Amino acid sequence: MAEHSRERLGERLINAGVITEEQLELALKEQKRTGELLGEVLQHLGFATEEAISSVLAAQAGVCQIDLKDYLIDAEVLNLISEDFARKHKLIPISLEDNRLTIAMANSFDVLALDEIQKMTTTNVEALSATESEILSAIEQHYVAKGESPNVLEEIIRLAESGSVSEEDLARQSPIIRLVDQLIIQGVKDGATDIHLEPEEKTLRVRYRVDGILQSGPSIPKSLQASTIARIKIMSDLNISENRLPQDGKIRFYIGKKRIDLRVSTFPTVFGENVVLRILDKSRLILGLDKLGFTTKNLDIFKRLLKKSNGIVLVTGPTGSGKTTTLYSALSYINSLEQNIITLEDPIEYELPLICQSQINPKAGLTFATGLRSILRQDPDIILVGEMRDNETAEMAIRSALTGHLVFSTLHTNDSAGAIPRLLDMGVEPFLIASSLIGVIAQRLIRLICTKCKEPTEPEEEILHQLNLKRNEHIFYQGKGCKECNHTGYRGRIALFEILVISPTIKKLIIERAESTLILKTACEEGTITLYQDALQRALQGKTTIEEVVRVTYG
Repeated sequence: MAEHSRERLGERLINAGVITEEQLELALKEQKRTGELLGEVLQHLGFATEEAISSVLAAQAGVCQIDLKDYLIDAEVLNLISEDFARKHKLIPISLEDNRLTIAMANSFDVLALDEIQKMTTTNVEALSATESEILSAIEQHYVAKGESPNVLEEIIRLAESGSVSEEDLARQSPIIRLVDQLIIQGVKDGATDIHLEPEEKTLRVRYRVDGILQSGPSIPKSLQASTIARIKIMSDLNISENRLPQDGKIRFYIGKKRIDLRVSTFPTVFGENVVLRILDKSRLILGLDKLGFTTKNLDIFKRLLKKSNGIVLVTGPTGSGKTTTLYSALSYINSLEQNIITLEDPIEYELPLICQSQINPKAGLTFATGLRSILRQDPDIILVGEMRDNETAEMAIRSALTGHLVFSTLHTNDSAGAIPRLLDMGVEPFLIASSLIGVIAQRLIRLICTKCKEPTEPEEEILHQLNLKRNEHIFYQGKGCKECNHTGYRGRIALFEILVISPTIKKLIIERAESTLILKTACEEGTITLYQDALQRALQGKTTIEEVVRVTYG
């Protein structure tokens, strides 16, 4: 019966044009291996988004599909349905008007739950459809906020100042546990990529990095600093008593059934240990080349590179510019049962199905170079090397490309052409670069204007002059600032791309050890769109601000 249900879901998705028959066949094979639900497998493979699956199921059930983030949930209706019931059936009440209770649910076909709600509440129930992740996030946000005592912080302070327990014991008690949990939940809810706990002379400051910019969070009393950091160390299995040396660890955190992985880094400072938690939220990982922000032209160029049977493709950009997402999306695009894909990463940020992923371990002797040497004996078709850090790794990657493998890797350079002098600096011969490198993609992330408070604006004359633009030729926009964007005027980010294809002319320049400026100039003459041009186009389309263009491409 369950198998029949899965087949029907697959057929529905095919009929709706969401997936192809080949993708369904691949997903069913992967499902047999993992035992997961078909919908989850399709998402992991990048064949269908949670939203697309939910929308098809909603249409089949005859209910309306909604974006739950756009709904204001009435706190009083939460009393009608218990949190346990809501979690069990993946639903949440939204509003009650004229004895009609509106609920959002992930499974539109759960008629037994609807009947039970109708009996429990003695109301007429109207069901709307939302994605499971949206509902679990809303449950966490609203039920936790509803049940949390407003004086939790005061309770923690009282315990801390009583002197009745040690800092380590306090770190294991409920108030501190709830405090740290809430700091993490808030970061996930706000879409933060990092949580910073920064000791100061009289307080422990918390900041969240949202859309690439640090935003202020709550300030924790200095008396709770040691126990708060100790709690994080306990969660990440670090040495609590060691506060003189940096430490690194991991936390696996659950919000409902949703798993959040966190990378933890501690660093000693004059006022105590600085802690940064990197949030790795799989549900926020956008896999799919068409969802990353490529222009039509750049997407076509990139797909042509991915269809090559051998060569090196480099993705460059600063830390946090989305290189990993681009590489994972590229692997998902070319992934198939006929290809053997092996990765060597530091660290493995997200687990991908049907791909053999390995993490380097320098202490055990597994470096990028030694790992790459061993990978070649594993009969790979496609190899991902997390980063080219030295001559040995670069030489091994080039040898792999020249022996018939497609190799992906990353470099830290300012633009696409900068990758070539960087390789030369590593000691790689120009003729080897020219014969193995097929493309370099430079990228940045630029913030998008909040659609809820977007309005026309008049940029400052200085910025227009800097970009050689005239005031009356274009209309520019900004975000006024609202609750949805935390009054920043921005919400979400999109990637900018600069793709350098290694043409015969570029190969000649590489062999001649030409300057990167000349290489980029020649590439632009051949059609390359620079990061600045890509960013300016987004501003002219009203997607971002002219100030953001300057910050990202002139910074």
